[in-house]
Amino acid sequence: MANDSGKTSIDLGNLKAGGFIKERGKDLFTVRLRVPGGRMTVPRLKKIAQVAEKFGGEFVHLSVRQSIELININFKDFDAVVAELGEGEQKVASCGARVRVPTACGGCEYNPNGLVDTQRSALEVDEKLFGTPTGHHKFKVGFAGCPFDCPKSATNDVGFQGAIWPELHADECISCGLCAKSCTEGAIAMGADGKPEFNAAACIYCGDCVKVCPTEAWKVAKKGYTVRIGGKWGRHPLVGTLFATFLPEDRVVDFIGEVLAWYKEKADGTGRIRIGDIIIREGADSLLTRLRARFPDFVAEKTIAPQVIETQVGK
Repeated sequence: MANDSGKTSIDLGNLKAGGFIKERGKDLFTVRLRVPGGRMTVPRLKKIAQVAEKFGGEFVHLSVRQSIELININFKDFDAVVAELGEGEQKVASCGARVRVPTACGGCEYNPNGLVDTQRSALEVDEKLFGTPTGHHKFKVGFAGCPFDCPKSATNDVGFQGAIWPELHADECISCGLCAKSCTEGAIAMGADGKPEFNAAACIYCGDCVKVCPTEAWKVAKKGYTVRIGGKWGRHPLVGTLFATFLPEDRVVDFIGEVLAWYKEKADGTGRIRIGDIIIREGADSLLTRLRARFPDFVAEKTIAPQVIETQVGK
């Protein structure tokens, strides 16, 4: 926009909120693109490459949040860049105190470990919650399809991890022992009667027993997301802690909405602060109580506050 002197002025804060990040070079910006779940079609990728080649530098950057960033974009080309990306339906991402683009692994479509459709969840959150102002700080959401947790969901403000609760139908079991052999957590052992014995406390909800059973004696009793809240990285990292189990995939957006409402309320007047630090200050029970009112079948009976990661060990 032009000021009274006729010179062009730029509100860097507003630009960053819209995904345009000032670089060191004069008049140059990084343009962060919106790639929910880290997936895009090949034609869309080709279009981005064409725009980068036309307006950017000699490379693009793949961010740790699965975004593609166009480097060395002159601010005078912003409108042209957005217009050309729009032809391929590629939107610009956001920064600042708002809900960011969700990250996700491949989920259950082609990954043999995947238990839930993380890509569908990421797209739904992106469609319905992306850019929602928090009033306090960034708000990151991540989805992992199984307990391997490749996206490191517990380091997000709200992290979702695919989970299955197995149930044995003993009359269909042929005592082959494959479930016990496949259970690396030691949650299944063969009993004296030749049937599997299940140690529920050791189960991490991976569903390997269900996948390996040749007679389908192990069945899925419950499926959904394990939910951890309060994680973050940065100078003072936190690991999010368990707040819900087997949350249905179709209730993810509502769950995040309730977490956001609590965050906005409890962080009022505190300035720039992440939700994990608010949970530590308020206590985990405060958030548990809020969530239990709407999600009684899935919210944990008790939990602990997010845990500090001491990165200066050995200093």
